[in-house]
Amino acid sequence: MGRLVSRRKFIFTAATGGIGLATGSLNRLVAATSPFPGTKDAGPLFSATGEVPGDDLYSLSNTLTATWASTLLALQEKDTQSADYGGIRCPSYHNIHGRVGDTIYPFMHMARRTGDSRYLDAAALLFRWMEANVSQPDGSWLNEKKDSWKGTTVFTVIALCDALQYHGDLMDASFKNALHDRLLKAGEFIDKTVTIDYGNINYPISASYALSLLGTIHDQPKFREKGKLLAHQSMKFFSRNNRFVFGEGTPYYEASKKGCFSVDLGYNVEESLPNLALYGLLNKDEEILEMVTASLQTHMEFMLPDGGWDNSWGTRNYKWTYWGSRTSDGCQPAYALLADRDARFYRVALKNTQLLQQCTNNGLLQGGPHYSSHQVPTSVHHTFCHIKALTTILDHQRSNHSTEQTTPRQASISATTLLPRETAYGLRSFEDILTWLVATGKFRATVTGYDREYKAMHNGHASGGALTMLWHEQTGPLLVASMNAYQLVEKGNMQADTDPLSMPLTLRAELTVNGITYMNISCLDAIMSASQTGNRIIIQTSSRLVDQDQNAPPQGAVHCHTEYIFTPEKISLSLNCDKVPVAYQQDVRIVAPVIAASTETVQVVDNKKIRIHKNKSLLTITADQPLKRLPVTGDRIFNFVPGLEAVPLAIAGPKGTIVLTVE
Repeated sequence: MGRLVSRRKFIFTAATGGIGLATGSLNRLVAATSPFPGTKDAGPLFSATGEVPGDDLYSLSNTLTATWASTLLALQEKDTQSADYGGIRCPSYHNIHGRVGDTIYPFMHMARRTGDSRYLDAAALLFRWMEANVSQPDGSWLNEKKDSWKGTTVFTVIALCDALQYHGDLMDASFKNALHDRLLKAGEFIDKTVTIDYGNINYPISASYALSLLGTIHDQPKFREKGKLLAHQSMKFFSRNNRFVFGEGTPYYEASKKGCFSVDLGYNVEESLPNLALYGLLNKDEEILEMVTASLQTHMEFMLPDGGWDNSWGTRNYKWTYWGSRTSDGCQPAYALLADRDARFYRVALKNTQLLQQCTNNGLLQGGPHYSSHQVPTSVHHTFCHIKALTTILDHQRSNHSTEQTTPRQASISATTLLPRETAYGLRSFEDILTWLVATGKFRATVTGYDREYKAMHNGHASGGALTMLWHEQTGPLLVASMNAYQLVEKGNMQADTDPLSMPLTLRAELTVNGITYMNISCLDAIMSASQTGNRIIIQTSSRLVDQDQNAPPQGAVHCHTEYIFTPEKISLSLNCDKVPVAYQQDVRIVAPVIAASTETVQVVDNKKIRIHKNKSLLTITADQPLKRLPVTGDRIFNFVPGLEAVPLAIAGPKGTIVLTVE
């Protein structure tokens, strides 16, 4: 691999005259090195505090990357006798994730910003760890040390290429040459292995940018040609009506019974669309950029006003974390870098970054808003992925600044750039995923009958006409869907749920017979209708209580009818199970887990009314039947999808109406 750099001294190339870099030499370093070959030196861009004056998104991104990077640096294994020397250890689970080498890029970025040679050393040590632990003879890198999946090589190639193109001038010659040589091997692997049918669609789409970027840096025409082929083949993976990216699950080309293809919001906005946008920008490919822009506009409809991504319905929402997806990079490279095409995009990037900041605790990005209140250990994976997204927009901003190009960071954030769900527009339908969005008064809601499951997994995302999101401006989420049954689809990238009283978060009717639970939210053939009269919106559904395999209970089918009435003043939710076999009439129940952190006070007014004090607002829950609080371990139930706590309420019977008001 060549000579690695010691932690005590990092030798630079001619850019610094072969002198060891002293901590705090930010201005000398930036002034002495042009960040991009052949471009005009712009001088120091970052202030000593790491802020870019006058720009909220970029200032916040600087702050967050500094926080995350210093924490990741402190978690690097420094024991030279350890087999994990150079890796970044997860503080909660003490493991080292296979993709942690992607952090080389943000570490190099931080080296330029801070002048701290520890980041340069850390980058070199991470490369050493990668080559010793996850590097493969065919040029790939494993997703995890004990995993066989190699597709994530495309993301590592992008990260290492970015490290070279933006900060290669800071590297020791041997380290830089080793990266170049290793990237060529990885490029050969991607070129030979990745087709448009390889894995889920996020892999070939990301491979298009990885190969194009690698081919540009190394002047390899065959890589650029393969990247172009994949990028343009991906154009057929945008849904006809709504321009969703589909292909997050197989079969790729076969629709579900209701005509739906595999769409996952989290992977689309945090991986596929950002990398396709970067491909388009790199190659000035207007056809690609126009399609990406249209798709981003559709996906933007699902951003909540607090910056959360409403992936309550997606095929891969088993990795949904409210702010995005557990192991993807982030929406910022797509939305921030294309904000000149739609000013609302800037607001998307800003709002989501603000939420990332709110979910950062002890220097790490947590897997959801209630990790702290429920005292759930957090994985380091979220941080080292999302720091790449913010680093990307910072380096692009610096590149544009140095070449005197127009940057999207000047996008207006006036009243005219509000997000779609920041306005009370009423009712919107997205037929490609059989999902309705509601925006009335200060309430926002999502109801879905989406019937595409992820590969062979059953009881994943909620369906059956489920209310998968109810959100209010003063409280945030009130009712939220989780997986119907929490499953470790990707064991290395998900956290085990050991709570014996854990349950789905989704509002539902359910029946348990001989240990098997039958729910309306599992039904894939539900019939739905929606209507609006003035400010009153009604969504009705007809479904059955079924198990994960769509089977009815052994004594006969149980039908469920729901009616959701949305008005600016209140939300009325009625569930009615009829034709219930006699044997089950005492066992069918309505379950309504209401989102509430353990720091929020629950007040039982009487057996049909409960109040929850939420910051400066009061949530009142009333029912036409007695409401019972179900048992929990501790104060609340908690679900990793999407990282929220709840108070589980239930009506013991086959029908009931629950009304929610906020004051």
